[in-house]
Amino acid sequence: MLLLAGCASVGPDYRGAPAVASVALQQPRFARDAGDTGDTGDAASVTGASPAVAAWWRALNDPALDALVDQALARSPTLQAAEARLRAARASFDQQEAGSRPKASATALGAGVWQGPGTDRESSLHLYSAGFDASWEVDLFGGTRRAIESASAQAEAVRADLADAQVSLTAEVASAYVGLRAQQRRRTLLSAQASSDEQALALVRQRRGQGVATSDEVEQRVQQGEGTQAALADVAAAIAGSLDRLALLTGQAPGALDAALAADDPALPSAPAQVAIGDPASLLRRRPDIRAAERRLASHTAQIGQETAKYFPKLSLFGNVGVAANAPAQLFRADKVALAAVPYLSWNFLDFGRTAAAVRQAEAGRDEAAANYQAAVLGALQDANTALTRFGRQRQAVRHLQSQAGSTGRTLDLARQRRDAGAASQVDLLDARRLDTDARLKSLDSEAELLKDFVALQKSLGLGWAPPA
Repeated sequence: MLLLAGCASVGPDYRGAPAVASVALQQPRFARDAGDTGDTGDAASVTGASPAVAAWWRALNDPALDALVDQALARSPTLQAAEARLRAARASFDQQEAGSRPKASATALGAGVWQGPGTDRESSLHLYSAGFDASWEVDLFGGTRRAIESASAQAEAVRADLADAQVSLTAEVASAYVGLRAQQRRRTLLSAQASSDEQALALVRQRRGQGVATSDEVEQRVQQGEGTQAALADVAAAIAGSLDRLALLTGQAPGALDAALAADDPALPSAPAQVAIGDPASLLRRRPDIRAAERRLASHTAQIGQETAKYFPKLSLFGNVGVAANAPAQLFRADKVALAAVPYLSWNFLDFGRTAAAVRQAEAGRDEAAANYQAAVLGALQDANTALTRFGRQRQAVRHLQSQAGSTGRTLDLARQRRDAGAASQVDLLDARRLDTDARLKSLDSEAELLKDFVALQKSLGLGWAPPA
């Protein structure tokens, strides 16, 4: 029986995750990398080199962002909850593993009964005993081993969940930071535009008083000024929201980062010129959510054997070593020692289909886990290819809008020269400045969107996690 217990395990053995998108995963490049976006002649490009898993945000060369991510990784409530779940999963594994070993307990008893005066006879009785009990359920058919196997895989899945939470957290912090800096930069541009709107409105009102401008022109300037003020109000709300979001992500109260991140005219981080993306096969190994799905599939597969073992008998061994005497000194006499060893066999052969139903339930859980794994792989490939497409196209948009901003800047210089030469009015110069500001705002939005697409690309590649301690 002991030999049988050492080798028998009912239920299916886990042979690894099923093959999903085999053709796509064997390709040396992603289907939608920069080579398929029509993006040529750009200084920035993606490469097939394998990216570093941790600290991708340092490529943006922004010390304030680095500090925020470090704070988030150290103090985020979301990560603290994920770490607590990992500790619980590891404790569950330890509990299952300990359950496979013998159990032992010790007892000691000292009792005395005294019958005093007033009774037929005065007497006393003393009893002393000590004992050691041990029990062990022999894992004849591997049900306990399957339970340990399932708990181990589940703990590894929760560890992957923690890594996935780190990936999401670092991406969210970086995206919120880029949004904050873009809105602060937008506020600077809009504030300058608001000053120009006031000048233009005053000049047009002056011209109307001279009979050179119409009331419609005045109202048009009023509308432009009000639109700029409304945009400034929206920007102020967006800045406050971004600051509060970053405070939450770093485990701090709203307003805690206001002073540290205040800036009148901040610069956006710079996207790196070279972005390593690896290949589809490395994506499969790198993404924590895929690892978590694969480990849960292994856990559910082991649960089938755990339930199947209930079809078969259970063998338990019980043992006891005990001594009993009327006096403490007699406890050490050999004739007071009692030994007992009892094998106990039980078999719940008539359970009216409960075990069969539990096995079917475990098999359904395994099939669901296999489908979830397939969805995780396909979803990861979609995320990566979509992120690559957006990143490549957005680089093109940035170039075009930067070129447009350069053109409006040159137009503004020409308008200033004509004004200085007396060939154009101050109002014409202010109109040219408005067009330049609009172009610069569009370019700013495009650059911020490119940075957010870069962040999304890093997240889709499964970057930003580190093994837990």
